[in-house]
Amino acid sequence: MKDFLTNSVFFGAIISLAAYELGLILKKRFKLAIFNPLLIAVICVMGVLGIFHIEYETYNMSAKYISYLLTPATVCLALPLYDQLALLKKNFKAVAAGILSGVAASLGGVLILAVIFNLDHQQYVTLLPKSITTAIGMGVSEELGGIVTITVAVIIITGILGNVIADGVFRIFRIQEPIARGLALGTASHAIGTAKAMEFGEVEGAMSSLAIAVAGLLTVVGSSIFAGIR
Repeated sequence: MKDFLTNSVFFGAIISLAAYELGLILKKRFKLAIFNPLLIAVICVMGVLGIFHIEYETYNMSAKYISYLLTPATVCLALPLYDQLALLKKNFKAVAAGILSGVAASLGGVLILAVIFNLDHQQYVTLLPKSITTAIGMGVSEELGGIVTITVAVIIITGILGNVIADGVFRIFRIQEPIARGLALGTASHAIGTAKAMEFGEVEGAMSSLAIAVAGLLTVVGSSIFAGIR
């Protein structure tokens, strides 16, 4: 069975897509945030690799084709933003302040945790791009001398966590404003958070899409500054 899987050129992509589809079915069936399709896909893929003793490098060789769609998919998020351009112009100052404070909180939080847990410089810079999309975060981590594979894992975990707990956080803190919801999800949880924002509504999705791009650029600059602090 292992030879059959590994000899297939697209076995990694097929397993990943099938696992994600299973996640969609479970979420639709049970309507619980914990059944996040990406989380289910990660668990299923890990299970398959573990059961059949398949090396990650082998899996990645046949799954990397999905990654080619990451950048164009992120760019496509500009479409809902265009539809809400008038709303953006009207609330420009609040939007800018929200994204800037979100980026500062993310980078500052990593710095504080690095001090508390006594992380070395490489571990510290590996975590700095945790809240931006993978396409940008990988480049930031590599440029700063971080461990790229761990950065990717942390980015995915951050996105899934934001997606899963968004409903609860908004309910606890009584956050009802669509713009605030969208900015929070996009700034803290990048594209995975944006998927959740789009479930809330068009305004949330548009603001989250904007936050991904702007927060990504600010994090590139901010990470370079914060990297020199520790």
